[in-house]
Amino acid sequence: MTISRIGCIATEGKFMRAAHILETALYVRDVAEAIGFYRDVMGLEPVGKVSERNAFFRCGDGILLLFRAQETLKPPLPGHLPIPPHGTSGPGHVCFAASRAEIEGWRKHLEKHGIAIEADFDWPNGAHSIYFRDPSGNSLEIAEPKLWN
Repeated sequence: MTISRIGCIATEGKFMRAAHILETALYVRDVAEAIGFYRDVMGLEPVGKVSERNAFFRCGDGILLLFRAQETLKPPLPGHLPIPPHGTSGPGHVCFAASRAEIEGWRKHLEKHGIAIEADFDWPNGAHSIYFRDPSGNSLEIAEPKLWN
């Protein structure tokens, strides 16, 4: 077995497995509004170039990509990076990891910012989650990492 520098696993050159998710994308109505939410409420660090089309945020070892939904459906313009069109309709979902004590702190923080908690419960394995919405209606969750143990 060989582990490459980019985190993929090869077994005798026949099998590859993605090691982790580098980027996660959400689609938003208003990039400026989304920047305010993810920077000021969620505390994420902006990275890279920001435009009316997109904004990027560091979250742990990964990057949260925010795209203005209509713009990503268009094919790339000549002279631009050849990124294929992508997108979605309806709300997306992302889950952020936190301890049970941190989740309680997040609840208070979100409520202080006028953000309603949509769901608050324990999973059958005992992990705790809260759900709420970003300004574009995406479903956000904060959960204990043991949710997937």
